[in-house]
Amino acid sequence: MAVRAVRGATQVDANTREHILAGTSELISVVLERNGLTPEVLINVVFTATPDLDAEFPAYAARELGFTDVPLLCATEIDVPGALPRVLRLLALVETDRTRDEMHHVYLHGAAQLRRDLPS
Repeated sequence: MAVRAVRGATQVDANTREHILAGTSELISVVLERNGLTPEVLINVVFTATPDLDAEFPAYAARELGFTDVPLLCATEIDVPGALPRVLRLLALVETDRTRDEMHHVYLHGAAQLRRDLPS
């Protein structure tokens, strides 16, 4: 069993609790689904939000999905001029037999432009 990292990002429509929770829940669900993962294999998850998203902690969405024993951390992305607004990101460390090449990073909605090199 190896430790692998999987990345993901999504852009939400507004700085509201509802948009942040819905966007984060969708992102988590798609990352798990595309990688064939369950919460039991998660070592930890780091969430970041652009400075314009402060209405809720993204980790709260993970707790609502049942991630009660997974260490979670939220942080603010650095405020780079011209950066894409309203973006939530995650970096999850997982225990898996998959190789690095078999890990599928997920970029949803407007955040897909962050990684045009990856299939959507």
